[in-house]
Amino acid sequence: MGALIAYLARAIAEEPEAIEVEEVVEGDRVVIYLHVSEEDKGRIIGRDGRVANAMRSLLHVASMRAGVDAALSID
Repeated sequence: MGALIAYLARAIAEEPEAIEVEEVVEGDRVVIYLHVSEEDKGRIIGRDGRVANAMRSLLHVASMRAGVDAALSID
């Protein structure tokens, strides 16, 4: 699931080499931390958070198929 988020973020970002994805298991939940450069934060979040919400929706579908609960945090 982290690979999916990394792929999407690198496709959007101006500096794809600055993208870092970290998966942390917290109990029965997987939290994916997406670290981006300050210049790309606006692109990744999108107007009114639309891009971030779309990424969260895709993550939700992938996590349901895998049978786990997942969340996305953008830093």
